[in-house]
Amino acid sequence: MRTLDYTSEELGQTPRLRVALITETWPPEVNGVAMTLRRMVDGLIARGHGVQLIRPRQTPSDTAAPDGALEEVLAHSLRLPRYEGLKLGLPARRRLLREWSMRRPDLVHVATEGPLGWTAVTAANKLRIPVTSDFHTNFDHYSGHYGVAWLRQPVAAYLRRFHNRTAATYVPTAALAARLSAQGYERVEVVSRGVDTTLYSPARRDEALRRSWGLAHGALGVMCVGRLAPEKNLSLALGAFEAIRRQRPDARMILVGDGPLRASLERAHPQVVFAGMRIGDDLAAHYASADLFLFASQTETFGNVTLEAMASGLCPVAYDYAAAAEVVRDLGNGGLARFGDAEGFIERALQLARDDGLRAQLGRAARTTAEGIDWERVNDAFAAALLGVWRSAQPVQGSVGAPALVRGAKA
Repeated sequence: MRTLDYTSEELGQTPRLRVALITETWPPEVNGVAMTLRRMVDGLIARGHGVQLIRPRQTPSDTAAPDGALEEVLAHSLRLPRYEGLKLGLPARRRLLREWSMRRPDLVHVATEGPLGWTAVTAANKLRIPVTSDFHTNFDHYSGHYGVAWLRQPVAAYLRRFHNRTAATYVPTAALAARLSAQGYERVEVVSRGVDTTLYSPARRDEALRRSWGLAHGALGVMCVGRLAPEKNLSLALGAFEAIRRQRPDARMILVGDGPLRASLERAHPQVVFAGMRIGDDLAAHYASADLFLFASQTETFGNVTLEAMASGLCPVAYDYAAAAEVVRDLGNGGLARFGDAEGFIERALQLARDDGLRAQLGRAARTTAEGIDWERVNDAFAAALLGVWRSAQPVQGSVGAPALVRGAKA
């Protein structure tokens, strides 16, 4: 396992690659994977690389974007059962073989593990094109939340086999890398995530928005952001809010997002504000206008919302897991509970709900932490990682300069 940490200076004069990137999800779809990939693709293009984006057609009228720097190829798709708004790319081995035989990419990067991604790995291996992958989602952990717990082991085996067919698998945290390596994943490397501290900022706090939620001056706004789905452990977040409300009757909870649980949650919790899906400046204003952020999920590979909340000056409460384990210091810039300790999670949420001074102090520290988590450095590391794999696949005489890339790697 390596943690990749390259600086712009170490990249020097580097080759410009043509990267074929395969993903099942892409904006305007709203989820952490789509938003992360958009950032990373923009980072590759900004560094002079070309990107061929291969993704499922999202709607019948969907067309490839006319963008010189980003070439889009749309694949046939199927709606993913019980996951509204996300399409599954259908197998496309023959099409990819034909496409890449006529115009060969330097490297193939597969971001999602569906049938489209599997056939992309197969086609790349047949054509001897170096191929890398991302591990963004614990799909095997989702099975129990969707009534198919018996699929967990087969799905886990499929994911391991999928990633072990690639030259490197990139994950966002060292903890996830260690867990996957212990499960038999090979060639796992860490490329972290960043946050846009210009978009997500305490300066976007909006008193009119707070009033629309029913919050009086000085009242407590408690926020969750994410898909309203079983795997997000919303029952714990809502339970923590109920405990808070018994001590802070002025508190209101705001759920930002949509998903299959929305209707049932609205019926069961009429006192909660359901803000629906929000994006861009609107989402940033929602974050900044709250006071306490609860994130109870136990199925994340990272959890971008934790960084977004921190950048917005919110005090987060989360499990010591995924992004929170990497960036949150308990009672230093947020609140942490041991993974799976629901009582500890509620206790920390209550403590921070009661103490306005401590919560504000931790929110300021959270913002300071976020300011040091820069997308530019992350994108440098991702570009360098792809270049490292490409160089390793070249004949010996073509690998001059490779040692310079290795200098930034940590054992």
